[in-house]
Amino acid sequence: MTVDVVVADECAADAARGEIDVERWKRLALDVLIDRGAAGELTLTFVDASEIAALNAEHMGTTGPTDVLSFPMDDGPAIDEGVPRLLGDVVVCPEVAAAQYPAHAGTLDDEVALLVVHGILHILGLDHENPTEAAEMRSVELELLRAHHWHGDAPPGFRQTHDDQH
Repeated sequence: MTVDVVVADECAADAARGEIDVERWKRLALDVLIDRGAAGELTLTFVDASEIAALNAEHMGTTGPTDVLSFPMDDGPAIDEGVPRLLGDVVVCPEVAAAQYPAHAGTLDDEVALLVVHGILHILGLDHENPTEAAEMRSVELELLRAHHWHGDAPPGFRQTHDDQH
């Protein structure tokens, strides 16, 4: 089973945020994909708020920036004539993550990890359109974060839902 993750930091330099640790987030993405038995190639891109707002408008019909977008690709076989299956693209906005983490995951590090895992789970077919799907997705997110991000229990204050959500 072949799994590959290509990570790009397309954010403008921001001294307050610091650089994106591309290798770290690549490792998390690889671990999640392997854990879930996925095969193929995933692209993980970190972008500015203006770029994710443009993608959000173009693909979701929604105005303004969002934290993460997922674009699933191929539904075909894992490898077709030597060409790996394209799983899809996950786009994360650290700027939005930095603004929302106090009312969400608790730390910027945990927020970005949650967004990476959340985006990948969308690529793999999980969703949160109804309460049952949302509960299943949160359960899988937590399991993957425990195994591959914290390597143990979630820290105090970690939340998967925003303070204004139930």
